[in-house]
Amino acid sequence: MRELTSWVSGFSDPDNFPYPAVLAEFHRVGKHFVEKELLALLDEIRAQLPAARGGPDAAGRPGPARLLRDFLDVALDKWDGRYDYRSYLGLPLLGLPTGDGNTAGDPDGGRRERDRLLVRLIADALAFELAAGAGATSLLPEQRPGPALVAKRHRLGVRAAAPALTRLGLVAPPEGSRPQAAAAALTALARADRTAAEERILRLTMLPVYVSHDEYLFIRVLQAYECVFAALADELRAAVGDVARGRARPAADRLTHARDQLAAAGPLFSLLATMQPESFRTFRAYTEGASAIQSRSYKLVESLCRTPDGARLASAAYRSVPEVRAGVLAGAPTIDAAYRTAVRDGRLAGPDRDLVRRRMGEFAAALLQWRRTHHRLATRMLGDQPGTGYTEGTPYLAAARSVPVFTTVGHGPWPASSREETGGCPA
Repeated sequence: MRELTSWVSGFSDPDNFPYPAVLAEFHRVGKHFVEKELLALLDEIRAQLPAARGGPDAAGRPGPARLLRDFLDVALDKWDGRYDYRSYLGLPLLGLPTGDGNTAGDPDGGRRERDRLLVRLIADALAFELAAGAGATSLLPEQRPGPALVAKRHRLGVRAAAPALTRLGLVAPPEGSRPQAAAAALTALARADRTAAEERILRLTMLPVYVSHDEYLFIRVLQAYECVFAALADELRAAVGDVARGRARPAADRLTHARDQLAAAGPLFSLLATMQPESFRTFRAYTEGASAIQSRSYKLVESLCRTPDGARLASAAYRSVPEVRAGVLAGAPTIDAAYRTAVRDGRLAGPDRDLVRRRMGEFAAALLQWRRTHHRLATRMLGDQPGTGYTEGTPYLAAARSVPVFTTVGHGPWPASSREETGGCPA
């Protein structure tokens, strides 16, 4: 690590930290197998960093010292003994929507940035497949998939990105295109739309635990779903306020947008299902401690719909996200409670009440379908193996898939075109 020792002996400017050299070493063996000498040096560097002051700049980017500290926290999670789902996916670096409702004043601006991030993540997964297929990268060289499987990934990835591209006013590659050409067109679109800072974040948020090819796809798809659920949380948080004030049309629009986003994300499951089981089993052996049960974004979505039951709130699912659990225990508002109160007090009545009720039911149907599909995919990939987050695995998902989304309304029906997006078992 000549570049790193040179940086340490110089001015140690965070803006000039040798990220490529450090990433190359992590990628050479996988995070789980990085040499202790390098980890110890990175730990020393982190300890000597000045306290990062101030928030992000006007474009939402962290300053150089904050970025370096966040990167080192992600890179050193196993060294620190605090490896989990968030650090595995590099979520502190990714700049996900927060779910705090701050985009309520400018929903279109917030939605645009979420869609751009989603497209970047999917396109980067396909860019890796293209590079590996062309022999242009030595990254994650084990268990490369065959041409037919790669073509399937190209097709499904383009399909997964198409709704976001359309919302961004960009022309998605046509369905009839050759898969490789369509994937190349998508990656070119995404590359032209991203900044140098966004490109850097993409690189810093790819720290696989091993060197199996399919882990790249696994990480990017999970990051994409985190992006989707963080965006849903923003929509639902804003919808809570609209429902509470009896603003039926804005509330319905938020719920519709959330429903459509969740439905359009269905092809991500199909993309994930192309993972080779033997590859998944190989790298999964080194992900113990990281599980989607620790997803903050998903728990925000669930708890914004209604207050979880006592048993659910006491479960490992919520104890793994203590800040979300604390908010629920403090009485965080929900759509369910806001709807009940607004109807009781006459702020939602007649057609307005029916509109909001219908949109709540449609969103509930979409979320229940997502849970069922998630369970089917997990069963296919895991069977009866325990989960990696010290959980029971698929039995947990089986029990959670039918938990009601709302108590004030049921679910469905909703548009057939949306049902088809999240319908059958991924393939």
